[in-house]
Amino acid sequence: MEHRTGQRDRLASTAVGVAEICIQLVSHGLIPRGGFNFEASQTAPPGPSGLPAKSVLLVGQAGAGPWSHFVEWRKTQPTDIRDPLDTWARETIDKVAERFGARAVSPSEKPYLPFQNWAMRAEGLKPSPLGILMHPEYGLWHAYRGALLFDVALEFPPAEEPIHLCDACAGKPCMKACPVDAYTDAGFAYEGCLSHVRSAAGEACMTKGCLDRNACPHGTAYRYPAEVQAFHMRAFAGR
Repeated sequence: MEHRTGQRDRLASTAVGVAEICIQLVSHGLIPRGGFNFEASQTAPPGPSGLPAKSVLLVGQAGAGPWSHFVEWRKTQPTDIRDPLDTWARETIDKVAERFGARAVSPSEKPYLPFQNWAMRAEGLKPSPLGILMHPEYGLWHAYRGALLFDVALEFPPAEEPIHLCDACAGKPCMKACPVDAYTDAGFAYEGCLSHVRSAAGEACMTKGCLDRNACPHGTAYRYPAEVQAFHMRAFAGR
C-alpha cells in the first residue's frame, strides 16, 4: 500500500510524473500524446483500483518512432502471432503502467473506448478528410497506441486548439490520388478500397501505402517509410 501511495504522490505533480513517464515511453519510441481529467458528469472507465479513473494520458507515436523497437521485439515472437504491433504496444505500455501505478488500455480491445474523442480533447485535433486526425506538426503521420488511466487527477495544461490545416487546404490532394476514389464526401468506401488493394492493380498501394494519405503535403518529415506503410497495408488486406 505504501508503494502504491508513493506512486500516486509522484503523479500528483505533472511536472515530475509525466516527465518520468515520458522517459520510459521514449525509450521504446513512444511519446505521451496529451491527457485530461474526467469530469464528474462523465462515465470514466475503471482505473487501476477498479473505480472510475480520474485522469487519462494518451500514448502514441510521431512518425515511425517505435518501428525499430517493434522489429527487434518481433524477432523473439512466434511467426504466426496475431496483430503483432498491437501486441507489442500493449505489452510495452503495460510495463509502463505497472511502474507508475496506472491501468493500460488499448484502442483495439473490447469494449472499445472512445480514443478518437479522447485524442481530440487532449490535443485539440480535428479529423482530416481521410478520418485520420490532422496534427499541425506531424500531419497524418502519427498514431495513438494506448492510454494510461490513473486513480488521481493530474494537472494537465489546457489543450490549445491548433490551426486545422485541412481548413486552409483548398485543393484537397488527399482525396484525388486514390485510383478507385475510396475517399469522398460520402465517406470511406471500405469494400472498394480493400478489393483494389488485394488486386494486381493495387500493387502500388500495397507496397508504398495509401496514395491519398501520401498525397497530403503536411508533416512529410514524419512520413512512415515504405516498409512501415507496406506492413500496415498487408494488415489491412489480411495478408
